[in-house]
Amino acid sequence: MTAPTSDTWPATALIDDAVGTPGAPRVENAAEAFLTAAVAKGPDAPAVRDRYGVWTYADLDAAADSFARVLDGYGIQPGDRVLARVGSVREFTALLYGTWRRGAVLVPINPGMKAFHLRAVLADSEPSLIVAEDAERSVADGLHWPAGVPVTTVGELDLSGPAEAPDARVERDVPADRLALLIYTSGSTSAPKAVACPHAPVTFAARAIAARLGYTPEDVVLTAVPLSFDYGLFQILLSALAGAELLLSGPADHARLLGFARDHGATVVPLVPSLGELLVRLGGRDPRPTRVRLFTNTGAALNAPLIASLREAFPGAAVAPMYGTTECKRITILEPDGDLARPGSVGTALDGTEVLALDDDGRPVPPREIGELCVRGPHVMAGYWRAPEQTALRFRHDPGSGAVTLHTGDYGWLDEDGHVHFQGRRDDLFKRRGSRMSSVEIEAAALDIDGVREAALLVPEEDRDMVLFVTGPLGAEQVLARLGERLEAAKVPDDCRVLDALPLTPNGKTDRKELRRRLVEGTDDD
Repeated sequence: MTAPTSDTWPATALIDDAVGTPGAPRVENAAEAFLTAAVAKGPDAPAVRDRYGVWTYADLDAAADSFARVLDGYGIQPGDRVLARVGSVREFTALLYGTWRRGAVLVPINPGMKAFHLRAVLADSEPSLIVAEDAERSVADGLHWPAGVPVTTVGELDLSGPAEAPDARVERDVPADRLALLIYTSGSTSAPKAVACPHAPVTFAARAIAARLGYTPEDVVLTAVPLSFDYGLFQILLSALAGAELLLSGPADHARLLGFARDHGATVVPLVPSLGELLVRLGGRDPRPTRVRLFTNTGAALNAPLIASLREAFPGAAVAPMYGTTECKRITILEPDGDLARPGSVGTALDGTEVLALDDDGRPVPPREIGELCVRGPHVMAGYWRAPEQTALRFRHDPGSGAVTLHTGDYGWLDEDGHVHFQGRRDDLFKRRGSRMSSVEIEAAALDIDGVREAALLVPEEDRDMVLFVTGPLGAEQVLARLGERLEAAKVPDDCRVLDALPLTPNGKTDRKELRRRLVEGTDDD
């Protein structure tokens, strides 16, 4: 069954019904569409491996059914939220599929999320069950679980039971607008907000991405990005669609990541820049060949020098830049190594979807002119959970057709062939000394300097000028002097700070909030 288009069941002004609308079109339950099909094709093929062992697809199927029965024992009903504060372990995949088989909504949370934000997430999502990696650690983190909500841990779950017969499972087809996931993002505000992800756009997005990337049953997909991050979570679905093996590694094991990849024959590696830098360093110490054939990237873009270093360290591996946002999962994908012919492009829209560059009045701008990147198609999610104002701002309805256009808040331009070139978020674009510029171009110029490993620019604010942070062996004056050889004078910061490393968010992106805090507190040399 194909997913309905987004104008069939548009994003609503208030998403607080996770069960689905009576009479809504029905689509495949992703647990059945993806996992059951993978079991039928290869029950004994390896499905998911972590540092502690491996499950076949038959094992994963049985574990998912076991968790669905656990949920039944807790009285979990369709539409109830199951919050999983669990890291990169096999059990997470059983939680995902088992929750969907029960008709419930998974709320994946990074174990690194601190109590300050987690308290807000718990109050907002109102889970009916919490699965923690370690309940005692949560208490040590200063978190007190909500009264009346049962809490269990991964170690306490019995996931060893046999799979039930297919006709004994929860419905194979579900309402298109029944929520599958609540994925919390920090955005630019202090309180995390949840993107409401129904089954229809989740299944459409997974299939559309799979069609572009072409995972195969022989692939081993090394996933070191967090599973609470949709980039990591969707690797579970992409692997099942292909019948590939998912190889999981958590942040505590990053120093051994390359050895883990070699030992188990990793062929595909989803990357954010910090993981790319790590693999280049590890490859420099141990240059033995690997089986890696493809690096993919989204979340934060790989810069050109890092892409070149990956190709040098991993001969024969292609790089596929992508652009996406949690609000629609993936927007564009560039064919592997397409950056060699189209430097700076992040590819074209997924099949069956549309991306536009619009001006402030919502009109398309000509090719190669910068506008806000906006998206239409069946992959657009339903909006923000219980946040009607934010939903109305970003998910805008056409009054005539009812179709939804997602306004990403990102800016870029399209060439004549529809290839997108990302320029940054609205806050990344600014004027200084009469010239319009973006943090993206300044960071790219800094990374072009031999010796600069990482770069992050804080744009000007009311009380200060822009500030450039870099890592590497060069001094601040050397960086600024060489930057002046690459950019007009107005685009060269007066202030450059050299750090040992840039602070990162739990998803591996540069933590600009932390950089601002250090700048304000005068602790940027921490």
